[in-house]
Amino acid sequence: METLKTIARRIDHTFLKAYASNADIEKLCEEAKELHTAMVAINSGQVALCKRSLKDTDVHVGAAIAFPLGQMTIASKVFETVDAIKNGADEIDYVINITALKDRDYDYLEKEMRSIVDVCKENGVISKVIFENCYLSKDEIKKMCEISLKCLPDFIKTSTGFGTGGATLDDVRLMKSIVQDKIKVKAAGGIRSYNDYMAFVEAGAERIGTSSTIKILKEAQDAGIR
Repeated sequence: METLKTIARRIDHTFLKAYASNADIEKLCEEAKELHTAMVAINSGQVALCKRSLKDTDVHVGAAIAFPLGQMTIASKVFETVDAIKNGADEIDYVINITALKDRDYDYLEKEMRSIVDVCKENGVISKVIFENCYLSKDEIKKMCEISLKCLPDFIKTSTGFGTGGATLDDVRLMKSIVQDKIKVKAAGGIRSYNDYMAFVEAGAERIGTSSTIKILKEAQDAGIR
């Protein structure tokens, strides 16, 4: 049975805008502490600030890597991942190299994913792979799911929220149908209401990325959820 607590614990409370001030990030952390969300999702330069703000809480710090385009070398992504972990990141959300996928360079994508996932596993950090589905065909989504099954990140994720489109129910269902219970699915991008939240959870998403956390929880409360 859903409660306000279980809803919040599925949410990555997000502020990834380029214009975020330190005050904005501290406010995000205060909200996350009060609501007991799973994580705050921020750019990697803000990890240390969030780690200090969230000290002695159950809220994770999540770093967005190669965000939002993913067009960095593997070495650059690994360096950013290691740096974020050193600064206190508990979770890593990295964007794949979409050019490599369009060029069908599957070996490159597997090497990239394995490199980042292995660093996360070595450090006890949760790994999430952002596909950015708005730019992908269904076959490309399927191929990324197959590569993920070889590398076993903790989550595969629909979107950055900065592309031409966000999460769709069909994409979440497709991703879940391929990875089954071996990998979790995170939906992000355009999820702004309690009804959206519930639809994506019912489709198979086990984590939701949103900047509309407070609105979602208010609507849930208004719907009689306690």
